Amino acid sequence: MQEKPTSFSIKHWSNDDKPREKLLHKGKSVLSDAELIAILIGSGSRNESAVELSKRILASVDNNLNDLGRLSIKQLMQFKGIGEAKAITIVAALEIGRRRRGEEGQKIAKISSSRDVFELLQPSMGELPHEEFWIVYLNNSNKVIHTSQLSKGGITGTLVDVRLVMKKALELGAIGLVLAHNHPSGGLKPSNADKQITSKLKNAALALDLKVLDHLIITQNDYFSFADESIL
Repeated sequence: MQEKPTSFSIKHWSNDDKPREKLLHKGKSVLSDAELIAILIGSGSRNESAVELSKRILASVDNNLNDLGRLSIKQLMQFKGIGEAKAITIVAALEIGRRRRGEEGQKIAKISSSRDVFELLQPSMGELPHEEFWIVYLNNSNKVIHTSQLSKGGITGTLVDVRLVMKKALELGAIGLVLAHNHPSGGLKPSNADKQITSKLKNAALALDLKVLDHLIITQNDYFSFADESIL
């Protein structure tokens, strides 16, 4: 007697195994990342459930949601069972998550450590495929007055306008500055260019009775602090 083929449709699962019902009755925190993504995409393929498809997608990025957020729509569509609509849904959901973290970072009103700077800026620059250089302007209580992008695409003396940085600091009435740039490669070791621009901005600030408090190199999951390493 020939066995009936196994159905991979979620509607045939028990309620305890259905991601939507599980979230509804047990809460969002009990769901795995794969189950949450399965809710987004709704269905898998004829031979694979939405959860299994989601697990396969996550496995391709070592189960790292930050890495998943860097995949393009085209890259997601390379997975069988993921069409344009599903890919767009995944990208949109992860972008909402990134923006939410960014809003939480903006609530940091006072900088008391290098970790505070990382939490403030990582959502904006930690996952970028190119380098950006940012300045955080602080008052005499180390409260954030303003953050701004200074350059995009690389970090060299020609791309960082020291006069512009100091002009903005004086306009804002800032006392302290924190420098930050990202390394898309994930490496945390400062280059000679990193050290040179730090010294250049530090000396310019001192001439105006301002102080460069730190320079952070930010990656997707970690950071390097010039101040913490005593090389500022």
